[in-house]
Amino acid sequence: MSDPEDAADIVYLPHWRPGGHRVGAHRGRDAGGLGTFRDQVGFLRLPDARRIDLRASLRDPFEGVVVRRFETRSPVETYALVDLSASMRFRGRADRFGLATSFCAALARSATRIGDGFGLMACDGTLRDELTLPATRHRAAAQAAAARLGTAPCEGRGAEGLLEAARRLAGRPKLIFLVSDFRWPQDLIERVLSALALHDVTPVLLADSAEDEGLPAWGLVELDDLEGAGRRLVFLRPSLRRRWIAREAERIEALRRICAPFSRPPFRLADRFDAEALSRHLMTT
Repeated sequence: MSDPEDAADIVYLPHWRPGGHRVGAHRGRDAGGLGTFRDQVGFLRLPDARRIDLRASLRDPFEGVVVRRFETRSPVETYALVDLSASMRFRGRADRFGLATSFCAALARSATRIGDGFGLMACDGTLRDELTLPATRHRAAAQAAAARLGTAPCEGRGAEGLLEAARRLAGRPKLIFLVSDFRWPQDLIERVLSALALHDVTPVLLADSAEDEGLPAWGLVELDDLEGAGRRLVFLRPSLRRRWIAREAERIEALRRICAPFSRPPFRLADRFDAEALSRHLMTT
């Protein structure tokens, strides 16, 4: 078995410049004496004798003292908001909730490795406090919270608890990953994304090719509604398969339209966790 420390990291770039005095990995909005060179200012604006630029000072026609100013590097807080509704129990070509826990473990490792905070909130109809972790830069605590998530049952009949999670996250902007299959009413999706609009949000859409492309053209299929609506035996045929696939494509397109005013485009995570594909998505959207 491979060492998780050797697994690929999730690479991300926040859409805002964080502030604060802690040193981190991201371009900050403040300027100071450490970081990446930004510009030169007069000594009175930044009275730091260690950063005096002798050459620039000697060239100054007004005989002023010039100081080099640097762009600070600051940390951000990342949060995974995970759906625990019953549909997350689906198992096709992959374990859907297993994908969610793999993602959280990778995010915990990637964030704390560069000095960012990792936090976790899991919700069904309510916010599950026993699975909540405020953002921490402590790697062991972050990874323990991600591991604890893997033992949680997915039995809820809704995801309204995410609205409470959004209220608790009010304040400074954060990098939020909303992890779900998004099989919710469209109104709830819009309300959750609207409540998180202050933050930099990436919806992570958990999917399984067994739900669409993997369906047979002919045969009997037993459908089980995991949220309590019962079972149904369906005779699958090519025309029904095409309608099924078209309906799923419409659902995903509707999710993209809802996300557009509030967040980055959703990232579809299907069958297996791919950190490199997620990193490309985060760096280009």
